[in-house]
Amino acid sequence: MQSTTTVSAPAATANPAHQPTKVRWKIFLMMLFLISINYIDRASLSVAMPLIAKEFDIGPAVQGLLLSSFFWTYALMQIPGGMLADRFGPRVVIAGATLGWGFFQAIAAACTGWVPLLLTRLGLGAAEAPIYPAGGKLNGIWMTQTERGRGATLLDGGAPLGAALGAILISGLIAVLGSWRMAFAIAGGGTVLAGYFAWRYIRNHPRQHPGVNEAEARFIEASHAADAAKESADASGRVLDFFRFRSVWGMFFGWMCFNALFYGLLTWMPNYLSKVHGFDIKQMGGAVFIMFFSGFVGEMFGGWLADKWQAAGASQSKVLRTLFGISSIIATIAIFMVTQIKDPIAVVVLLSVTLFFLRWCGLFWCVPSILGTRARVGFLGGTMNLGGNVAGIGVPIVVGLIVQATGSYFMALMLFTAAGAGLFVCSTMLIDYSKKLPV
Repeated sequence: MQSTTTVSAPAATANPAHQPTKVRWKIFLMMLFLISINYIDRASLSVAMPLIAKEFDIGPAVQGLLLSSFFWTYALMQIPGGMLADRFGPRVVIAGATLGWGFFQAIAAACTGWVPLLLTRLGLGAAEAPIYPAGGKLNGIWMTQTERGRGATLLDGGAPLGAALGAILISGLIAVLGSWRMAFAIAGGGTVLAGYFAWRYIRNHPRQHPGVNEAEARFIEASHAADAAKESADASGRVLDFFRFRSVWGMFFGWMCFNALFYGLLTWMPNYLSKVHGFDIKQMGGAVFIMFFSGFVGEMFGGWLADKWQAAGASQSKVLRTLFGISSIIATIAIFMVTQIKDPIAVVVLLSVTLFFLRWCGLFWCVPSILGTRARVGFLGGTMNLGGNVAGIGVPIVVGLIVQATGSYFMALMLFTAAGAGLFVCSTMLIDYSKKLPV
């Protein structure tokens, strides 16, 4: 990792009049914006669920089914989405996905029952699926080795930021317009517009972008040359060979545990705050904003800390294992404490602490580019996110069944606690962050 810094830095700084442009950072700010919209749209159902459940007369089990349905097609399309990004490049995949999910978000406003609404959620999941694998591939293409932590957390930081903004925007639109349908239609229209801007600005490679100067292109290429030197000379070239390695399974199940906790909070915390602590739609929106915005701040801090520590000379393995260990331990303790506390304000504080530290694990989006060659990053990103979204499929349904059977959220919170413990094991013990796999 240190050799990359010494190789690339002189090219970037020898002539102060020709400093590298910062297009790569602007692209990842755009990805932050797109992923935020992604989560505003997917979280809109959670925020509106108390109203939808009343209008459609559905209980917790059917609500869990609706909250889960998005993840069925989202998980199914992860690996195909990653392979599309590898084949056609991330630009067309990202823009097409954004246009598609905006369409399904908008037509959900016309649904008159829970079955049509479920179908629109299936379409939303299929359309959103490629965005993360394609973003992971962008990280491998555009970012240097000591920038990928921040690139990963900018990419993934849209999740808590979008969840936070979604709580405020969707609940605010519902409160002002008196209709969850109008809120969904407006959100969908805005997403389609964002897809157009993504197509206009994103490029598949630095030298294809009109805003990139020669210094920035060479800076990125020097880092990539050092990275390529670590690739195995006897790579098999067969993607299925990845599954022979423990690191890939650690990545898969680690991201599954992470998302079991995160998606559990995303899909059920609005209902939990409403039913258990008596929050109305405005209070609930404010509390969810605080919680998930804390997650966004935590994610940005985690990415900054990882890159700074690595640039100072720490090994990639030491940085990631340490940060993942701290993250998972504190998040697990905090979510467990929620089961012991009755005060609503203290509960929101604990949930905010959970998300602040949990979201350090957005650094997982470095792992595909660490383990794989640039030609396979999309596939590995899709594989990782498949694991995460298997949890997205199961957790909302399981929580709905638990709540319906027990009339309590205690066992659901214990499920989230177990997921935090699993995240610790996978991220600190199973993944070798020091070398690329010979595939």
